[in-house]
Amino acid sequence: MKIAFLTDSSSDIPVDLAEKYGIQVVGFPINLEGKEYLERRDMTNEEFYEMMRAAKGVPTTAAITQIQWAEIYQEYVEAGVTDLVHVTINSGGSSTYNNACKAIEMLGEECPGHTMKIHLIDSHTYSMPFGWYLCECARKVQEGAPLESCLKEMQDKLARVEICLSAYSLKQMKKSGRISAAAAVVGDLMGIRPIISLNDGISKVESKVRGDANVPPAMVKWVCSRVDNVKEMPYMIAYTSSTGKRDELVKLCKKSFGHAPLCVFSLGGVISANTGPDGVAIVFEGKPRRLADYAVPLP
Repeated sequence: MKIAFLTDSSSDIPVDLAEKYGIQVVGFPINLEGKEYLERRDMTNEEFYEMMRAAKGVPTTAAITQIQWAEIYQEYVEAGVTDLVHVTINSGGSSTYNNACKAIEMLGEECPGHTMKIHLIDSHTYSMPFGWYLCECARKVQEGAPLESCLKEMQDKLARVEICLSAYSLKQMKKSGRISAAAAVVGDLMGIRPIISLNDGISKVESKVRGDANVPPAMVKWVCSRVDNVKEMPYMIAYTSSTGKRDELVKLCKKSFGHAPLCVFSLGGVISANTGPDGVAIVFEGKPRRLADYAVPLP
C-alpha cells in the first residue's frame, strides 16, 4: 500500500508537522479589501491579524473548487498512491467537502479504471480539532498500524471533539454580521464577552461575562459541565494574537484539569476571519455527539 494524506489550510496544521507526517495542505483563498491572498503562501498568521485590524471591511473566504481537488487527486493516481486519506473543513460551513465529492466523480472520468481508494472524511469542525487527529492518524500509519483501524479511531475522535471559544473584541463579529452593530457597540463599551460553543459544526452563545478577567474561568466552567472527568480529558488551546491571554488560559486549564494541553496552536486566516484577531479557545474531547454512538449493541 502507498498511502497519502490530504487536507485544507483550515486544519491549521503547523508546517513542521505537515512535513513530518507527509500531509499535503491546500491553501484557501482569502479576499480582503479587494485583494485575494492564498493562505499559507501569501502571509503568516500574525501578518493576517494585523491586516484585519487595519482593514475597513471584513475578510471573506472562497471554497476550494472541485476542479482543484480533481487535479490533485489525479496527481496522486499518477504517483501510484493506493489509498488517499482526505479530511476537509466542516461541510456545514463550506462547500469544500461537497466539491471534493464531485471531484471524485470527475476523477473517474479523467482516469477511468484507476484503483486509488479515496477516504474522504467530513471533519464536522474547524482548525486543529481535526488537524491534530489527522496528524495522529498519519503518525500511526507511518509506524505500521493498519489504515482501517487508524481511520476508525480518527473518526471516533472527530465525533467527540468540541470547542469553547471567546472573542475579546466584537468588532470582527459585527463586521461579519454574526452580531448586530448595536450589540457589538454596547458589548464592547460594557466589556461583555460571549462564551461560544462549537459542536458538530454548529455555534451557540452559551453565556456572556463582563470583563476580560472573567473569560478564562467561564470557559473552563463550561468545559467542566460537558465532561465527566476532566483529569482524563485530552484538550488543546487555540489563540490568535494575544500571547498574554493565551498564557493566562493555559495556566488556568493546567490548574483546573490537572494536566497540560496536547498542544497550543494559533488560528489561521480562514478561522480568524470569523473570530477576529482577539480570541482564545479550548478544544476538548467530550461525549460522542451522534445518537448511534450511544446505542447499546445487541447480542
